[in-house]
Amino acid sequence: MTNRMKKVASFAATCGIAASLALPMAAMAQQPLNANDLGVEAIQQDIKLGSGDVRQTAARLINVALGFLGIIAVVIVLIGGFKYMVSGGNDEKTQDARRLIVSGIIGLAIILSAWAITGFVISRLLSATTDTP
Repeated sequence: MTNRMKKVASFAATCGIAASLALPMAAMAQQPLNANDLGVEAIQQDIKLGSGDVRQTAARLINVALGFLGIIAVVIVLIGGFKYMVSGGNDEKTQDARRLIVSGIIGLAIILSAWAITGFVISRLLSATTDTP
């Protein structure tokens, strides 16, 4: 590609980007939109959003996420155990399986401690911010 062709291509690209930014402004000939034009009232009537406490919802989400991580850690331990069982006495395969088992157990310990810490923090946060005596 010659230098002149590069300049023409970059000019065309620049003009295309400028046109894509400028043309929508010229086409805004209609009245401004309001919430009813977009169907916001219909959506708000049809969707029943939860009216629970945001802190409790966040606590549930954290518990679900930590539960999934716990399942993954247990699966890693199971895979390590399976590899250990089928290693056939091979030292390399046995060491790899032991590493998987140890990594899974360490991960599970970290996840359980994170669950305990978040449970403690969220319970203290809820008790400190509620109006119950």
